[in-house]
Amino acid sequence: MEQLVYKRTSLIRPDTSSGFCPGCMHSTVCKLIGEVIEDLHIEDKVAVVFGVGCNGLAMNYLTFDNTTSPHGRACAVANGVKKSSPETIVFTYQGDGDLGSIGLGETVAAANRGDNISVIFVNNGIYGMTGGQMAPTTLIGMKATTAPQGRKAELHGYPMHMCELLDSLTAPVYLERVSCNTAANVIKTRKAMKKAFQNQIDGKGFSMVEIVTTCPTNWGYSTLDALTFLEEEMFKEYPLGVIRDKTEGGK
Repeated sequence: MEQLVYKRTSLIRPDTSSGFCPGCMHSTVCKLIGEVIEDLHIEDKVAVVFGVGCNGLAMNYLTFDNTTSPHGRACAVANGVKKSSPETIVFTYQGDGDLGSIGLGETVAAANRGDNISVIFVNNGIYGMTGGQMAPTTLIGMKATTAPQGRKAELHGYPMHMCELLDSLTAPVYLERVSCNTAANVIKTRKAMKKAFQNQIDGKGFSMVEIVTTCPTNWGYSTLDALTFLEEEMFKEYPLGVIRDKTEGGK
């Protein structure tokens, strides 16, 4: 049996420690990104386009090429990078406000064109970096600084399901929703990320991995209570699983 070793990826700077809030899953996501890039041996030809949000803190830790887009425009910038440098493996790293609110048009356009990029989308149901405002993915009844009495459908609309929205388009090749709340789900997230990158290497088109995570700071929960809310409420609204897989052997 192969022995699994838990070690630090070489693509995260050894002289830094995470600046993410306690209980946030961004650190795990960053580690998985590094591991997948190492698995695929693409360290020298990968580039990430950060959205604006907590995900952007990762630029302080990652050792490979990266740039930051204007708020919401990561998919458009990634498409520009890919078109000008087709050999580069380009992916975006975005939050729900960036990808699904101000960047909704750019996200849908990239998916609709079938741009050969990979999207890592972190959905914690809130604007994390800017102070806990309501996001497109905020649950009904969930409080935010801009919805102090909780999200109300008649005032704010309903939570947006980005995987299902993109699934209505013809071009996207792969859409999966995962999480990092358990060891088993971390393994599934790693597998999904690897597939999204491999699809791009194989020239198959647009892939997105949505990772449903916690935000204890802006949710106002302890780290343990945030996990309970994630599992009992977030997963109910955003069920995990493969939404679309048009690759060989997919559904």
